[in-house]
Amino acid sequence: MPGSAEPGVRTAALTVAGLALAACCASARADLVSTFIDPKDGKLDASQWLLERKGFLPVPILITEPAVGYGGGVALTFFRQSIGEAAQRAKETGHVTPPDVFGIAAFGTENGSKGAAAGGMFSFDDDRWRYRGGVGRIELHLDFYGATGGLNTGDRKVGYGLNGWASSQQVLRRLGGGTSNDWIAARWVYLDFNSAFDLGGNRGTLSNYTVESRSSGLGLSYEHDSRDNTFTPSRGWNGGVATLLYDPDWGSNTRFQSYRANAFVYHPIGSSWVLGGRLDGRTAQGDVPFYQLPYLDLRGVPAGRYQDEYTALVEAELRWNVNSRWALIGFLGAGRAWGKQSNLSASPSVVNKGFGFRYLTSSALGLYTGMDFAWGPEDFAFYIQVGSAWR
Repeated sequence: MPGSAEPGVRTAALTVAGLALAACCASARADLVSTFIDPKDGKLDASQWLLERKGFLPVPILITEPAVGYGGGVALTFFRQSIGEAAQRAKETGHVTPPDVFGIAAFGTENGSKGAAAGGMFSFDDDRWRYRGGVGRIELHLDFYGATGGLNTGDRKVGYGLNGWASSQQVLRRLGGGTSNDWIAARWVYLDFNSAFDLGGNRGTLSNYTVESRSSGLGLSYEHDSRDNTFTPSRGWNGGVATLLYDPDWGSNTRFQSYRANAFVYHPIGSSWVLGGRLDGRTAQGDVPFYQLPYLDLRGVPAGRYQDEYTALVEAELRWNVNSRWALIGFLGAGRAWGKQSNLSASPSVVNKGFGFRYLTSSALGLYTGMDFAWGPEDFAFYIQVGSAWR
């Protein structure tokens, strides 16, 4: 009959179509697999995918911070140009310019902390100017241990929550010529929080700490960056000084100042070892909201565990490149927080230590990823690292 076909013919046609589809799928899988294999050594490598990727890219967020517990989220980023295109532009201009990136993100953790944010970073005028900024809505559930780790109430800690908006806006200007490693920046930080303590019967014991809902700070900073790689450096150094002045004249409820000076130094030892050193000092003066007191930022120490008017820390990290792909690291650090209740010499030293491993995820970018396992005075924590652990 017209329009009909013999069963054998129809089966043969379907078989051919199926084989063709299977061949196409196999070819697509082979192309995908080859994208993540380095042809030089046959190892897993994301260079080709990272270098060519632009447009929208989902990025998972994994959180292992002891202060908020385990959690995760997702970021949807948009790359205006690929990293490969940015690298090609660097060859033409003589300096490395990061690609323009915009994104939105959301996260949540096991203790109920959550948030969402939008922001981006881009450069203009032949990378003489850069912008970094973002705005977010967050709800954080944290613990306050008091200045220098003591509440003077018999309690070890008290829980509190922060709920509101946070914004950070920064414009950087390159100093000197187009290949200079020095930058000066203007920054505005705005925090509008509702804060609440879970105090029980101890409400009067924290009367010395200012709890305000709004902080608005303007400041300047200087930054130097001569690292050979912004992801996982092996030589050079990055650091600077920064200040923020919070004042009612530009929207802050209280008047106070915060300052920071830091340096991250990297030095190769032979062909297989890299020694890194970190120095970081911070202070906040004036009518400072308790949650903006500086704290010791060390692996293995929960964020906010040791706070006071002043903090200072030093940390060393040794990386051994076992082979062309794998590396092992060990680190050791110490810091002190002091000011409100004790001076520098009377404050206890906080020591962290640990080890980790890294895998060269992208040979073209020099990007290592891996995990760190860290011990502080009271806690153990592990961290998933993409690039350097120091920020």
